[in-house]
Amino acid sequence: MTRAILVTGGQGQVGLELARQDWPVDMSIYYPTRDELDIASPDSIAAYLLGRRFDAIVNCAAYTAVDKAEEERDLAFRVNGEAPGLLAATGIPLVHVSTDYVFDGSGDGYYREDDPVAPLGVYGASKLAGERAVLAGGARAVVLRTAWVLSAHRSNFLRTMLRVAATNPTLRVVDDQRGCPTGAADIAATLRTIALRLVEDPAAPTGVYHFVNAGEASWCELAREIFALSAAAGGPSAEVEAITTADYPTPAKRPANSRLSTAKIIADYAVRPRDWREAVRDIVGELVGPVPRTGA
Repeated sequence: MTRAILVTGGQGQVGLELARQDWPVDMSIYYPTRDELDIASPDSIAAYLLGRRFDAIVNCAAYTAVDKAEEERDLAFRVNGEAPGLLAATGIPLVHVSTDYVFDGSGDGYYREDDPVAPLGVYGASKLAGERAVLAGGARAVVLRTAWVLSAHRSNFLRTMLRVAATNPTLRVVDDQRGCPTGAADIAATLRTIALRLVEDPAAPTGVYHFVNAGEASWCELAREIFALSAAAGGPSAEVEAITTADYPTPAKRPANSRLSTAKIIADYAVRPRDWREAVRDIVGELVGPVPRTGA
């Protein structure tokens, strides 16, 4: 009997990587377009699910324009806060992607799943509302928080750095915000692991989990690693000047500390995050070309 998984937000960074995953041959994965399923519309969600049977839902759909969310609060909450609750209310096992922005970043160490949440802006608040709606929705659900998502697709920090470096010899990048750069491919692999477990095991662990690649960096350190790898592959590079958050004001505040602990997901799902530099190497390799390895 063929089983089915619905992936919302299939055209985003993580959704596109989910489509690259090696799924079981008896598993059909559906990636509806926005025309087919508009996550911002309760009517569209209901209409799409009517008459269709899914064994699990992976919700990658999100409003991710952090600064614009300060002006578009209603839309951000409709997509990030209300829609996940509607998906959970179906009773179908659900994996929901969330964010480090639920924290205010004032902590010193790596945030654990049970640490106090205190979002700094509308985006984080809307994602927190979505988490709570999912956990209260009645379905067996996993909320997967991640951070600093990078890939060869769509808009993200890595692609921006390579694009800007093509015409600028020096870039100024914030050095007083720290986090865990994370490849969308690694997130997708983790979502696949969780979704299949929810489908196959009625006793699969549920609740809130963190997944990021291993290690940490500042945005400045990440930029320098990107350019070192790009230069080694013959691609664009630039000098990086370290600046403070105060030197680069934005409409929405960013957490100074976005580091997430992955101890819980390692223990419960046997997921082993690889180093973030390896994820970045793969992405640069896809965008620029093979990156030669040095040393023995």
